[in-house]
Amino acid sequence: MAHWADLPTEQRNEASARIDEAPTAEMLRIMNREDASVAAAVEKELDQVARAVELVVRALRENGRLFYIGAGSSGRLGVLDAAECPPTFNTDPEMVQAVIAGGPEAVFAAVEGAEDKADSGAGELRRRQVGTGDCVMGIAASGVTPFVLGGLGEARARGASTILLTCGVPGQEGPGVDVRIAPQVGPEVVTGSTRLKAGTATKMVLNMISTAAMIRLGKTLGNLMVDLQPGNAKLRDRSLRILQMVTGITREASEASLRAAGGDLKVAIVMKLCRVGRNRAAALLVEHEGRIKEVVSHARNGAAS
Repeated sequence: MAHWADLPTEQRNEASARIDEAPTAEMLRIMNREDASVAAAVEKELDQVARAVELVVRALRENGRLFYIGAGSSGRLGVLDAAECPPTFNTDPEMVQAVIAGGPEAVFAAVEGAEDKADSGAGELRRRQVGTGDCVMGIAASGVTPFVLGGLGEARARGASTILLTCGVPGQEGPGVDVRIAPQVGPEVVTGSTRLKAGTATKMVLNMISTAAMIRLGKTLGNLMVDLQPGNAKLRDRSLRILQMVTGITREASEASLRAAGGDLKVAIVMKLCRVGRNRAAALLVEHEGRIKEVVSHARNGAAS
């Protein structure tokens, strides 16, 4: 049983003990000062974050899946990160999935008691047939959420790699996981409200893990988003600007190139840089696992030999 009173997330923050008496501007300064400490707390966990990225990359590279499992605010942050992967990195929606206690309705409204059911967390992962090629990341600000721990236990039993992201005590008792990330953000401005500093730390770490993994998988060219889904006017314009930037061609030529590539920006880039047709460009990308720089280097070395 969790000793709630001993958890870092349940401690009272002396810096904000009289925040209800402060003028609005001072109230915000208190919150801002507390928020300023979050990045430093995350920085101390970067080695563990790097280990987590390696597990995720290994799983995704071998056609496995990444699952986030969480409850409440932590679960919603997992849902947000998973939802952003397809439009940002053109991933299959099955590649990165989020499991939240209480199901989809819990994204918009609290489902009381759902986080207390360890067997429900385990059951959700069984239903998704989690296995040896997958990676499961539990997200629990306190580190003791039964739904999350039950899911991690089930994932481990089924041979998946496991990660726990928590703002609880680094060495506190919990499930055996491959990687534990535990930024120590300290007590919240409003006692126990982990949507604040703990939520900010969680968002930062999830951003790092998914983004770094996708970069490793060839989803960017430098810092350019070349594997995006141009599903709206802004993203279509971004695709054109990136193609211009990388190849040096005009906007009109970029529009023609994208049409010739079937709207696929990576294919369009390879077509222009390697002077090949659409089918050959697509084949080269498959051969080099989507890494444009490797495709171009291979083409140039072949031309020079």
